[in-house]
Amino acid sequence: MITTDTRHISYSIDAIKHDVCNLVEEGCISRLQPIYKLCQFYSDRDWVCIECELERNEFLLRDHIIDLLDGEKIHED
Repeated sequence: MITTDTRHISYSIDAIKHDVCNLVEEGCISRLQPIYKLCQFYSDRDWVCIECELERNEFLLRDHIIDLLDGEKIHED
């Protein structure tokens, strides 16, 4: 995950996607959970920046985590 100190750090959508991929691989979060569940892995200050970057890239907090994972699709059983 991205860690910060007292300086302002900007988050790119690629960095966020990389973090999400790692969290999914580690089993910390499920692909089918909503994006807003990511907030538990970031500080409040960081989450504000991440939320803005997600919105700039047209992701909604109710979208699924899988939407941030390139090349993966939800398969209905």
